Amino acid sequence: MRGWQRRHWRERSKAERVELQTVITWYATTWFFSASWLALPLVGGLDRRPVPLVVGGLLLLVGALQCAEANRLTRSVLDHYLGRTELPARALRPAAALLALELALILALAGHGGADPVAIRLFIGAALLPFGLLYGLVTPVRVFLRGSAVLAVVLMAAFAWTDPDPAGIVMVGALTGFGTLFSLLACRCGAWTLSVLWEAERARETEARLAVAEERLRFGRDLHDVMGRNLAVIALKSELAVQLARRGRPDAVEQMIEVQRIAQESQREVRAVVRGYREADLGVELAGAQGVLKAAGISCEVSGEADGLPAEVQSALGWVVRETTTNVLRHGDAGRCSVALRKAEGRVLLTVENDGAGSTDEAGGGSGLAGLRERLRGVDGTLEAGLAEAGVFRVVAEVPLNGKAAVREVTS
Repeated sequence: MRGWQRRHWRERSKAERVELQTVITWYATTWFFSASWLALPLVGGLDRRPVPLVVGGLLLLVGALQCAEANRLTRSVLDHYLGRTELPARALRPAAALLALELALILALAGHGGADPVAIRLFIGAALLPFGLLYGLVTPVRVFLRGSAVLAVVLMAAFAWTDPDPAGIVMVGALTGFGTLFSLLACRCGAWTLSVLWEAERARETEARLAVAEERLRFGRDLHDVMGRNLAVIALKSELAVQLARRGRPDAVEQMIEVQRIAQESQREVRAVVRGYREADLGVELAGAQGVLKAAGISCEVSGEADGLPAEVQSALGWVVRETTTNVLRHGDAGRCSVALRKAEGRVLLTVENDGAGSTDEAGGGSGLAGLRERLRGVDGTLEAGLAEAGVFRVVAEVPLNGKAAVREVTS
């Protein structure tokens, strides 16, 4: 069960983790105040007469129901605030009814002298907080503050009937203000932070989609530049060859030979364009990985130089850097990452370590690492991935400098 929870947490994005933590904090806050401001004072200071005992028991029951109702509605209210769903108009009516019932029970308990006056005022704050956490997210701040002021006046007047002491009346108003303002700040600050976080998340996704679209447009422009002129020439020469052939002219063969030559040249140019998009420059990838990780708040150290390595080795290792960097950003929860490139005994080693181990892809079963192994096999390279120590994941790519890539470079 613990392993499932860990995987479930690891699979969440950072925004989802923050949201889950915020919701759990709201859940705990309602029960904490209910326990510390209602249950403990009530159990310790309740008068043992029959009526106060019955009213106190009902007050504990209604307080627990109010906390449970607040927890049930917390996610729906948050989704409403973030614009995900619409909250039904009557959704808060059960919570409001429980609040009214709880305040009535507190007033009845105070009227019978069933608890200490200080405890009575604490009960009021404990009753207001769960409903305030919900109401603060579904109503404008000004409306919330006006309603809180009216409620404070009503409660001060009602409890003045049971205890006309001016200090006690002021304390009722103060605790009413504290309960409402604390709930407003708690829910609004947390929800506003989540809205900003999700907006940034959507902005990053939009930026990534725009980058992909821009790359596709650039690729299309390059292909058009390469193929547009050649295809136009092929079309003209083919048409000329048809006309010459119809007239029985031997020049038609020469025109078709020229068409064949242009087609072959176009094929080579297209392959060169595609190869340029598929190859990754190791030096550029190392610098880019360091910049991207630092921008994401992850400390990144890069050591080693890519100069002097065969082009295909640089391309294969560049893809390793790119893929492992993506895994660190997407799957892990790393705070530190190191990338080391070194040459030793006719081989080059690339080591990438991060302290955010735990993703499915990093565990060895993802398609990303499988794709890297396939690329490295093209240059006689190998890839090892796994836990180096507790919480630290390591990827090691090894490529011989006298392998296929070196032979192809010498041949070319």
